[in-house]
Amino acid sequence: MIRMLLIAALALGLTACKEDQAAGKPDPVALTDEALGHYCQMIVADHAGPKAQIHLRGYEHPIWFGQVSDAIAYLHDPERDAEIAAFYVTDMARAESWAVPGDKAWTDADSALFVIDSARKGGMGMPEAVPFATRAGAEAFVAEAGGRIVALKEVPESYVHPDMGAEKGNTSSMEGMN
Repeated sequence: MIRMLLIAALALGLTACKEDQAAGKPDPVALTDEALGHYCQMIVADHAGPKAQIHLRGYEHPIWFGQVSDAIAYLHDPERDAEIAAFYVTDMARAESWAVPGDKAWTDADSALFVIDSARKGGMGMPEAVPFATRAGAEAFVAEAGGRIVALKEVPESYVHPDMGAEKGNTSSMEGMN
């Protein structure tokens, strides 16, 4: 009897493990000329600078952002109603160039480092959180364009919502957003 219970428990555990793997983190997808920015509905590839893609649980395709700062602002959006399955950003150390970052230099936003307060503006002409997969890449960028290096959860909400931060004096960070 105990043996049968152990076998049943093991079988249930393996089934749950397979279900977790099937519902796991989706891989980044290549940016196409048809990808439209979530907020602006403009073609993402037409704009310079790093890009972002957010995969939502239960949706087949990612939502796109022509600026990484816009994607970070999306994390703060109180009207966001879907769980984030994955968040990828362009690793600018591996990008083809600032003007054309390419479609294959993706890195996980949760482990990336971001340079904020640099001289570089994003694709929509606003302050940008420039992502890098490595500290060495971020430090090289800071040496060239200035700024400071932070983790995703340390990007102040006032940085990605400059008008909101000015109105409310909000400098809260990303703590607890995911």
